[in-house]
Amino acid sequence: MKKLLFVVFILLVGFSIYWFKFRGADAPEGAKTGPLKTTKHSLAFNNNLDTLINAYLNIKSALVEADSLQAKQAATKFLVLADSFKLDDLKKDTAVIFETANSFLNDVKANAKSLVKQTNLTDMRQDFSGVSENIYPLLKTIHYEGKTLYWQNCPMAFGEGKEANWISNTDEIINPYMGKKNAEFKATMVHCGETKDSIKAF
Repeated sequence: MKKLLFVVFILLVGFSIYWFKFRGADAPEGAKTGPLKTTKHSLAFNNNLDTLINAYLNIKSALVEADSLQAKQAATKFLVLADSFKLDDLKKDTAVIFETANSFLNDVKANAKSLVKQTNLTDMRQDFSGVSENIYPLLKTIHYEGKTLYWQNCPMAFGEGKEANWISNTDEIINPYMGKKNAEFKATMVHCGETKDSIKAF
């Protein structure tokens, strides 16, 4: 009986191979379509988040250039956008997600508010680090849906062994903590650092 079942099994396998390899090749090929990409958040939510990220990147660029006036102006705009950024889209998720995201957003705003008040680049960079440390988990928590961003690190942002991180829209290292006009290193350390993570659309 077992031998008969084995023979039947072999015949079925052989028929399947024949069908898919030879008959299947003759069948007309239908249009190849991939799964449609769907978004979790509203268009308004994603647009507002993109605007907020662009404002953050403007602060980063000003710090790279060691331009304290431009950094303050960019931070002021960023703070206005952060204050008006609504997390209402997250209310359809669990309460934990909404509350966690809201906590990170509040810390982003607190650090941005401090940054706006600073008058020297070192203090601005300290507060920018605080903004970065909270906007990164914020984007992770809300399931960011925009273009790929990069989480980058400088191992000596505030001195030997005193690291700091930032978000970039390119995988090229352009370090806002060292910048192009560092008192000790000039522009030689602007590319110092490494990419630690990427933030991609879910």
